[in-house]
Amino acid sequence: MCENLIVNSISAYENDLGLQLKFLEKFSPQKITNRAVFVGSGDSLCAAMLAEAFSDYMFRAFDPLELAQNKKIAHKKHAYFVSISGNTLSNIRAAKLIRSKTAITKNPSSRLGKTCKNVIFLDYVDSGVLTAGSIGFLASALVCISLVRKFRIKNPAKLMHAAKLQAAKIKPQGKIYFLGNQYTYPIAMYGSAKISEILGMDSRYEKIEQFSHMGLFSAKKGDTVIILEAKNNHNSKLVLNLRKLGIRVFIPSIGGDKFSQVLFYIFVSQFLALNLAKQKKIRECFFISQKKIRSASSGMIY
Repeated sequence: MCENLIVNSISAYENDLGLQLKFLEKFSPQKITNRAVFVGSGDSLCAAMLAEAFSDYMFRAFDPLELAQNKKIAHKKHAYFVSISGNTLSNIRAAKLIRSKTAITKNPSSRLGKTCKNVIFLDYVDSGVLTAGSIGFLASALVCISLVRKFRIKNPAKLMHAAKLQAAKIKPQGKIYFLGNQYTYPIAMYGSAKISEILGMDSRYEKIEQFSHMGLFSAKKGDTVIILEAKNNHNSKLVLNLRKLGIRVFIPSIGGDKFSQVLFYIFVSQFLALNLAKQKKIRECFFISQKKIRSASSGMIY
């Protein structure tokens, strides 16, 4: 996969997926913290939320605007600001209000890196082409999780292969809903983001229980629900009821510990977006081809 000719943002995205295995081989965890809040936006917020989940909610994840508007959130805590570029304005503004802080970034010389006394460098190699986030998200997520929980990376190539096979079986139609719980809700958010960024398609994410209370009422016959959790009695009942409504349901799953399952679901989300792009013969990610939308986005972010 890593030897593919990189001629556009979709091929760069595919190449970055393969590079994740090399990153996992050399990943070094951080020393576990005893007081923290995690802060990020977009994919970085998803990574921060994974740390929150693996800490069993002992440590919390926040949007930088929340912290900027209420810095008591970080009172007597150490704030970890997650940003690949290190140039997200909301992160920088929030970081300036906090005394005890660390930047988790690919760019230590960025404005965020210079604002924070401490920096954790995201040490990975990507294609060097602007594309949807994959290896950067994985690196951020693993660093954040390692700050709150010890884990072992077991057979990542096997997990990726299983994810690729199961993602190929998902044939979404209509609106796509990603559902998850404690450990997989952040991935549901991430998976939905990839569908929007890469394909420009309508996609949503929700907690499994909450979907029956809220999102279900906007779902239509022919729409797709992807449940990012192993089969259990609750999910089996949900699948039965959804299929009676003519809603397509997919439940990719794999055994193993919680960390291995999370890694598997990250890969599933990534391959699903890639597969759809290939099926639709899309060469450039939606957010790149839509220059006016990207300009509006960048105008707010940077």
